[in-house]
Amino acid sequence: MTTSSGSPQPAPMVVPRFFVRQRITVMVNRYEIRAADPDGSEGPLMALAEQKRMKLKEEVIFYADESKTRPVFSFKARQRLDVHAEHDVYDEYGSVLGTFSKQFGASLLRSTWNLSAPGLQAVGRERRPVIAILRRIWDLIPYVGDIWVPFVFHFDFVDTATGQPVLTSERKKAIRDRYVVTVPDPRVDFRLAASMAVALDALQSR
Repeated sequence: MTTSSGSPQPAPMVVPRFFVRQRITVMVNRYEIRAADPDGSEGPLMALAEQKRMKLKEEVIFYADESKTRPVFSFKARQRLDVHAEHDVYDEYGSVLGTFSKQFGASLLRSTWNLSAPGLQAVGRERRPVIAILRRIWDLIPYVGDIWVPFVFHFDFVDTATGQPVLTSERKKAIRDRYVVTVPDPRVDFRLAASMAVALDALQSR
């Protein structure tokens, strides 16, 4: 969709920059989505995500706050336990905001994802192919790869039609996974961007 001037129609909710921080508990993975303050520091909580483990269909629900009384968006796999399943992102009323999926073949050497939104098709890859290969070697080491990943890796998503950047996720060194997410393309709704950013951590080993 475009405006009368011919420029792309912006998404309903646009957030150019935010942070994702992982929390780990016994039965669920939790992720804090925080706004970026003008000085670049972490701001207020925008959403709290929960990924329940051992579900046949992968699903992550994002809540408005710590009370978890109001789910505001979510993503869910269409297929059961499928490494290249399509995942739909829903708003709080059940309308689809966009989709994403992992390219299984390409991801054997370098993790690659498809991302789509109204008027947009994008592809995202690990930024550094050498780090991607080293991560895979590390994961083959018995026990060690499941305990600690020493590599800091990033993802860059570009418009498949123009090659222009639409989303980046940069992992920062921390005890728990922490990411800085930048969204230069206003066609990417914040809820879709936050879902994709969480999936890059929660589903990366799938």
